Amino acid sequence: MIDAQDYAEFSRFLADCCGLVLGENRQYLVSSRLSRLLDEFAFAKVEDLLRALRRSADPTLKSRVIDAMTTNETSWFRDNYPFEILRQTVLPELLAKPRPIRIWSAACSSGQEPYSIAMVIAEWEATHPTKANVNILATDLSESVLAQARSGLYDGLSIVRGLSPERRQRFFETVNNGHRIKSEIQQRVRFQKLNLMDSYAALGKFEIVFCRNVLIYFSADTKRRIFDGIARQMDSGGYLFVGASEAVGSYTDAFEILRTPQGSMLRRR
Repeated sequence: MIDAQDYAEFSRFLADCCGLVLGENRQYLVSSRLSRLLDEFAFAKVEDLLRALRRSADPTLKSRVIDAMTTNETSWFRDNYPFEILRQTVLPELLAKPRPIRIWSAACSSGQEPYSIAMVIAEWEATHPTKANVNILATDLSESVLAQARSGLYDGLSIVRGLSPERRQRFFETVNNGHRIKSEIQQRVRFQKLNLMDSYAALGKFEIVFCRNVLIYFSADTKRRIFDGIARQMDSGGYLFVGASEAVGSYTDAFEILRTPQGSMLRRR
């Protein structure tokens, strides 16, 4: 078991590099998630791994540690209501204007969220005579989940989480080692590595941002910084979707709550 001093140092490392706050008495979590890395890199204990992180300029070990500690829990059309708001309220409003729409899926994990967004857009196009001019950028800190997302390949367990049989049939093809999302959906999404602790200025402006179920792991100061950064990448009237349990009002006044019959979202003031 990791001792108190090493745990405190490792907690500072995670908070500094990716904003993740471990909290107290999570030593067992750290030990269990790092156990495979300790074996792979031939470290006897977490203290040896910390020593290697301090002295090594190689980003590989750092990236692998962050991957091991980051929670990548996701599903298709998670919570459903944001995608219904997108389909019924946001897309009809924005697509009525003759300009491109940019959507950012932040902390996209293995791709279910941005691909779900792309499916909603494809379904909208099926009932309208013109193609929707929408660009989707999906970002995540983890190289491994981005690689999976780019592949568009999902196993039998992940394919059923939140995905209706009709959508599985329409948007996926069965291959030898699982289910691959069809190219018409895959080509709509661009994936890029991004640490939410870094600047977003190079990403450009967005009309819609999904940043859901990730900020619950961050400190209050980090949440304020992230919400302020997101607000700077949106013009007035842009829409932000956060997790159902994530309150924004305590951290920024840049957004107002907008309620719809399907649920609530945030609008840039």
